[in-house]
Amino acid sequence: MPQILGVSVDALTMDDLHRIIGKIVSNDEKAIIANHNLHSLYIYHHDARMREFYKLAKYAHIDGMPIVFLGQRLGFQLERRHRVTYVDWIRPLMKEAVQNHWRVFFLGSKPGVGEKAAELLSSEFPGLKIHTHHGYFDITPESVENQSILEQIRRVNPHLLLVGMGMPRQERWILENLNDISANVILPAGACMDYVAGVVPTPPRWMGQVGLEWLYRLFSEPKRLWRRYLIEPWFILRLFLKELVGNRAHRQE
Repeated sequence: MPQILGVSVDALTMDDLHRIIGKIVSNDEKAIIANHNLHSLYIYHHDARMREFYKLAKYAHIDGMPIVFLGQRLGFQLERRHRVTYVDWIRPLMKEAVQNHWRVFFLGSKPGVGEKAAELLSSEFPGLKIHTHHGYFDITPESVENQSILEQIRRVNPHLLLVGMGMPRQERWILENLNDISANVILPAGACMDYVAGVVPTPPRWMGQVGLEWLYRLFSEPKRLWRRYLIEPWFILRLFLKELVGNRAHRQE
């Protein structure tokens, strides 16, 4: 498990993740499969609760080509195929769900968005068993709304629970409710259903492969994302340069 800029990541391909999920479900286990991108790296170093969340995650795959590039520069054996982002993964994952008869629950997005995305995915993958609930509710663990949602999840008893409420809100919700969540595999999934539903434009896939997807997203949602893409990377750059210099000094000793 590489340690990149102070965080642990797993070099996993999409096929690796499908095998891991299948094993967790077959063994009737419960596990968090988290992910890391530059935004999560920044939050990780500024939020103790986020660090606590990642300690509980069984795996943390790479969701961001910049992490692959930075890891390569630091000497890790990472390839493009080790970057698995939900924009590319959601449909193959739903295909796996149909083939393996996995029940899916999506919690997140604005009211109506998850339902629309679920309808589109169900039309693409007949037989998909998917339930949804929006992410605009009082996430206080003891609140009536939160307890009602946990009960809905218990009734469905999903094999896959995708939580798409943005970082770090989705991770905090998982962390605070983990003992009461009835699901085998818990996946913080960000805006995946927003892309499926078409409420957020999907970046051209070639941009993701060359590490420029952030630029498309910045121009698409400048008011929401300007800080993430124009301010936070400077902190990441300092971490990278510090680690790079430290590695070189260590090799020279």
